[in-house]
Amino acid sequence: MGDIEIARGVKLDNIAKIAKKIDIDEEYLENYGKYKAKISDKIFDKIGNNKDGKLILVTAVNPTPLGEGKTTISIGLADGLSEIGKKSILALREPSLGPVFGIKGGATGGGYAQVAPMEDINLHFTGDIHAITSANNLLSAMIDNHIYFGNELGFKEVVWKRCVDLNDRQLRKIECGLSGEKNVEPRMDGFDITVASEIMAILCLSKDIYDLKERIGNIIIGYNENNEPIKAKDLKAQGSLAVLLKDAIKPNLVQTLEHTPALIHGGPFANIAHGCNSIMATKMALKLGDYVVTEAGFGADLGAEKFIDIKCRTAGIKPSAVVCVATMKALKYHGGVSKDDIKKENLEALEQGIHNLLRHIDNIKNKFGLNVIVAINKYIDDTDKEIELLRTKLEEQSIHLSLVEAWGKGGKGATDLATKVVDLCEKQDNLQYMYELEDNIKTKVEKIATKIYGAQQVEFSKQALDEMQRIEKLGYGNLPVCIAKTQYSFSDDPNNLECKEPFTIHVSEINLRTGAGFIVILTGKIFTMPGLPKVPSAESIDIDENGNIVGIF
Repeated sequence: MGDIEIARGVKLDNIAKIAKKIDIDEEYLENYGKYKAKISDKIFDKIGNNKDGKLILVTAVNPTPLGEGKTTISIGLADGLSEIGKKSILALREPSLGPVFGIKGGATGGGYAQVAPMEDINLHFTGDIHAITSANNLLSAMIDNHIYFGNELGFKEVVWKRCVDLNDRQLRKIECGLSGEKNVEPRMDGFDITVASEIMAILCLSKDIYDLKERIGNIIIGYNENNEPIKAKDLKAQGSLAVLLKDAIKPNLVQTLEHTPALIHGGPFANIAHGCNSIMATKMALKLGDYVVTEAGFGADLGAEKFIDIKCRTAGIKPSAVVCVATMKALKYHGGVSKDDIKKENLEALEQGIHNLLRHIDNIKNKFGLNVIVAINKYIDDTDKEIELLRTKLEEQSIHLSLVEAWGKGGKGATDLATKVVDLCEKQDNLQYMYELEDNIKTKVEKIATKIYGAQQVEFSKQALDEMQRIEKLGYGNLPVCIAKTQYSFSDDPNNLECKEPFTIHVSEINLRTGAGFIVILTGKIFTMPGLPKVPSAESIDIDENGNIVGIF
C-alpha cells in the first residue's frame, strides 16, 4: 500500500480528543472540520507558567534524490516516545504546494509514521500559505498603486517581489506594468515561491499578532533617490496585512496515525529560507508536552545551522538533543554509487559516504556543542555488514546509533530511538552559535562557510559587496545571516557531493530582510523561485472514480 492508502485506512480521533491529551480545552480550539483545528494564542494565558519540555531537533545528512525520511523519523520518534509512556508532541512545518506538485512530494511522513489528514495537510490545509500569499501580494499592489498616484514617497527602486506557492521558473524575472496606461510605470520584477517570502519568515519568527504587525511595518520595500529605505509602514500597509494573517498566525493542531498530537505551522524552505516551523508553535508545544520533536529542513548544514543561529537566538530556546537521520542508500550515494546500484552491498562506497554523516556529526557535537544521535531509516536490503561498519565508525566518535523501522511499524519501530533520546536529553551540553551578532556580514558568512561547510574561502560578487556596504551603512549589519545554498552538497555546487578538493563558496547576491530580522545570502546558482522537473508529480495526482485523491506521496 502507498502512503495515502495507509493513511486513509486509519480511523482518526476527533481533534477535541487529541487536544485533551495535551490539556487543551475546547474553548481554545477553532475547528476546521473534525480532524483539524487552530489553537488560540489566548492559551498562553493558561500555560505560560508551565515548565518547558525537552526540545528534540531532527536533522539529516545532505539529502539525495532517494529521500532519507527525516519527517518519517520525526513522526516515528514522537509516536515512539508516546509508546514508552512519554507525553510527546510534534512541531513540524506545513508543506508547500511547490514540492507536492513538483519532485519532492508531500511532507507528512510515510508508511505508518504519518500526520493526518495527509491530503488536507499537503494541499490547502487551513489556508495559512494562501493567506501569506495574499498578504505578500497586497503589499505589492499597494506599492504600485502608490507609484501610480504620484509616488509621494519617491520610489526609485522597488525591492519587494510578488509570490505564488508553486514552482514556476517563468516568473523568476518578469517585466510588469505593460498596459500602456497613463502613470503606469513599466519595470523589471519577479516572483518568489511563497515559502521563501519574507512574510512567511515573519509569521514563523513572530511571538504574536502584534509582533507580526510591527515586523511587517519594518519591511524595506524600496529605496528613494537618496538611497534611503522606504518601509511598509510608510505605506500604512501593516494593519491590512496583519488582518489577512490574523488566523494564519495561530498554530494548527492535527494528529499522527497513532493519535500523537502534532502542531503544524509555517513552512519556510531551508535552502532558500530559514527552514523551521513557527516559534509560536514550538513554544506552545514546549508548554504542553514533556518532549517536543521538531525538524529543520534539508541537511544539518542548512536547516540545523539556521535553527540554531536564527530561531534559537530569536526565541530563546535550545534543543536538548539532536537526531541526525541517514539511510544506507544515501551514504552509499554520497560515496559515489549510482541510483541503479544503490541497493547492492558496497562497503567501500559506504565507508566513503559515511564522511558526509561524520562531518554533520562533528558540526552538531563539536561546533554547536549539542548532544547527537544517528537514526538510520532502515530498509529491508540494508545488510548486517553495512550496519556493523557504520556502527563501528560511529563508536569511534562516541556516537550512538539507532535503527528505526517507523515506516513499517509506526511508533513500535522507533522505541529504541525514543529510549536513547530520552537518555541523551539528560546529558550536559554547551550550545554555541557560529558567529557573534556584532561580527560584520562578511565575517558571519565566512565563519559559517569555513566552519560548517568546510569551504576554503568565500568570494563575493561586486553586487553582493555593494549591497553589503549599503546594509551596514543603514545600520543593519548586526542581523543574523540566512545563507541560501544548494541542499545537496556542503559546497554551493549540487554536483560536488564528496567535496574532496578545496572549494569556494560564491556569494552572488545579498538581500536585507528587516521585517524577518535577518540578511539573506544567495550563493551559487540558487533560486528563490524553483522550477518543475521534466516529469512533475502534478502529472500523476488525480481524483479517482470514488472521489478519492490519488498520487500524493
